[in-house]
Amino acid sequence: MKLKILAPILLCAGLSVAAVLPAQAEPTTLNVYTALETDQLKAYEEAFNKSHPDIEIKWTRDSTGIVTAKLLAEKSKPVADVVMGVAASSMVVFEREGLLQPYAPANLKAINPRFHSGGATPSWVGMDVWGAAICYNVAEALKQGLPRIESWKDLLRPEFKGKIVMPNPNSSGTGFLDVTAWLQIFGEKGGWNYMDGLHENVAVYTHSGSKPCVMAGAGEFPVGISFEYRANTVRQKGAPIDVVFPKEGLGWDLESIAIVKGTPRLEAARKLADWAASREANELYAKNFVITAIPGIATRLKHVPTDYEKRLVKNDFQWVGKNREAILGEWQKRYAAKSEPKK
Repeated sequence: MKLKILAPILLCAGLSVAAVLPAQAEPTTLNVYTALETDQLKAYEEAFNKSHPDIEIKWTRDSTGIVTAKLLAEKSKPVADVVMGVAASSMVVFEREGLLQPYAPANLKAINPRFHSGGATPSWVGMDVWGAAICYNVAEALKQGLPRIESWKDLLRPEFKGKIVMPNPNSSGTGFLDVTAWLQIFGEKGGWNYMDGLHENVAVYTHSGSKPCVMAGAGEFPVGISFEYRANTVRQKGAPIDVVFPKEGLGWDLESIAIVKGTPRLEAARKLADWAASREANELYAKNFVITAIPGIATRLKHVPTDYEKRLVKNDFQWVGKNREAILGEWQKRYAAKSEPKK
């Protein structure tokens, strides 16, 4: 009888039944700085929220160089809780500056040991590899009588003067992996000599790694130096491009995740790091990239060769991170006059 009269008593007292139920907790908002492509973010967020509906991700998205500069500028008072989908070469810089909170995600043992910072409690953990590719508009090449491209040095031919678009390495992680690869392939002197010659043929340096391939696909320029994910998607959508992987070797970097030191939302940040290292997350990365942090998951992308991993240069991330500022300063001094205006 007591249960039957409870509701009327509450109503008579001017109360609602909801008033006696426990209040639902407000979701935790996690500030995540990212350089992930915008067409990847939704799928990753939705998958994460299926298991963690109580955590709301607030993305701050920009090119790698911009994200890197922003986090460094905020060093004394960080805004981000997590950095996700940002190059390992930038993570090395953050680690040197003491910006990262080491954490071993739950699935760390499954991650390729080469794809995290090392140790039992790494500062950052890789997600997937992205690397260089050239988008070559074959329709425009035929129309303009341009030669085939098989190597980086082919881009120095006089026929390509004013016909190449490339990302600015100060803004774009793709541009930076190109520059550091050329310095490692050709040596320091040879690398800068190569870039001097390439600069003569570049029409404009963009602030996005995707944009050169999109421009090449649209026929704005015959040649766009970009990366394999965007090249594959542009080709899949029907653009008349060949995806070229130069024979000297391909620059590459690791999209990675790290927790920002001092975050007041450490528990939520750890949950995102756990998910990012999970098999479920790696299966999503594999839809976009040939190489994932967990071996044996990725499947072949249609316009990326099966021996793609063998074509990657031997990357020294510690060397890249240590020399990042000097390399970018030298590049800026030599070539920035052809950069597109910043928005």
